[in-house]
Amino acid sequence: MREEYDFSKSIPNPYVTQKKRQISIDIEVETIDYFKALSNKMGIPYQNLINSYLNNCATKKIEPTLQWGA
Repeated sequence: MREEYDFSKSIPNPYVTQKKRQISIDIEVETIDYFKALSNKMGIPYQNLINSYLNNCATKKIEPTLQWGA
């Protein structure tokens, strides 16, 4: 191995089509527990499962129905 590598002429990965952004979000404990249990059952990380679910909603343009004070 070299002690140093020169990345000055490197190019971005052409195979990366989607970018992700790390955010902070407040999610109820029960919701996190639900996705963690489901992710254990499915064998994938719960963050990936939540991202996949939200991406599916966004792709299908699903709008939530909200009920306040029910």
